[in-house]
Amino acid sequence: MHGRQQLLVLGTGFGAFNLLKHLRQDYDVTVISPRNHFLFTPLLPSTAVGTLEFRSIIEPIRSAKKGIRFFHASAESLDIDTKCVHCTGVTDGRAFVTQYDLLVMAVGSTPNTYGIPGVSKHALFLKDLRDASVLRHGIIRNFERASLPGLPVNERRRLLHFVVCGGGPTGIEFAAELNDFLLDDIQELYPHLTAEVEITVVEAGNEILSTFDEKLRRYAAETFRRRRIRILTKSPVVRVDEASVTLSDLSRIPYGILVWAAGNASVPFIRDIPLEKDRQGRLIVDSFFRVRNSDHVFAIGDCSVVEGTPLPATAQVAQQQGKYLAQCLNARVRGGKIKPFAYKHLGMLAYIGNNRALADLETFKGRGWTTWVFWRSTYLSRIVSLRNKFSVLTDWIRARIFGRDTSQF
Repeated sequence: MHGRQQLLVLGTGFGAFNLLKHLRQDYDVTVISPRNHFLFTPLLPSTAVGTLEFRSIIEPIRSAKKGIRFFHASAESLDIDTKCVHCTGVTDGRAFVTQYDLLVMAVGSTPNTYGIPGVSKHALFLKDLRDASVLRHGIIRNFERASLPGLPVNERRRLLHFVVCGGGPTGIEFAAELNDFLLDDIQELYPHLTAEVEITVVEAGNEILSTFDEKLRRYAAETFRRRRIRILTKSPVVRVDEASVTLSDLSRIPYGILVWAAGNASVPFIRDIPLEKDRQGRLIVDSFFRVRNSDHVFAIGDCSVVEGTPLPATAQVAQQQGKYLAQCLNARVRGGKIKPFAYKHLGMLAYIGNNRALADLETFKGRGWTTWVFWRSTYLSRIVSLRNKFSVLTDWIRARIFGRDTSQF
């Protein structure tokens, strides 16, 4: 449009958002995504139980950078030879084609069901706000159903059994937030049901939070046991039915709500495009995030893997990659040398309930209440806009003073 190269960005996650924030005005930028906002995913479990409101953790993508074009659509296929992306509009389903000079794929990932029968049909996920909304309403719905007279005891206990598959940070933080919700609010609103509520975390591996320090893992497990959250390790799921989960030892666990937080897989767009991928279906890129055999196609975040240097699928990785790629693209126009990407690990945080958190940093291994204060302060500082910082802080105060909202609508 102005004699500048057309830069097409697919996605609005941490990688894409930070790319846009640090990109200079040297390109005509178009962003395509089925989500028209940036979502601060580390606080997503808090929205599923009403600790935070949904809009408190999203930023409109159009406000990320002035002058960008945004198309609310899904990328369906890629034609490398003609430099075209075929898309479908989210609101009307209309197909269209967008051309580019440079392409950045930051489309994230999708929940990994590992081909286990019944997971896709019966489990709930926690990847975006729609998932959190469905989960939030499902929790309240089950309590209302369990409150009705004449319900058999076994059915009431099934409805009030919440099973979380996956002992990583997402699964553990959701279980912790749910337990807080039960003890702080449900216990007062549904006192006759409290004794029948149960939370179970199912993990295929040997321990929960396997990427954390051993002492912190043990502390988290002990905290959960004290709060009557059951942990089943070495328990791979082999089948999911409408009302029960079957484990590898053929034992069955009845559930009212099943949350699946057991890993990531490539989105269909990445799986289908004719570019080289690893065994997990991620695009293989070099240390400058160029995909193999191309100097005009880049990939960052969960949909990619740096050859020879695999990195965890976390927000901080995507955030650093987005910022680095922006510097590369800026240098591409303005000149200057860029060193290969070097990831700087800032540590890991996890909330484990009852105003307790874990911090696994290079120079500090923290746990307990003071670490919870650090956890909240860190996430509050990472939220982009002043408006959302204020909203999150207000939500935390409101939930502490008045409790969480349990309205069903």
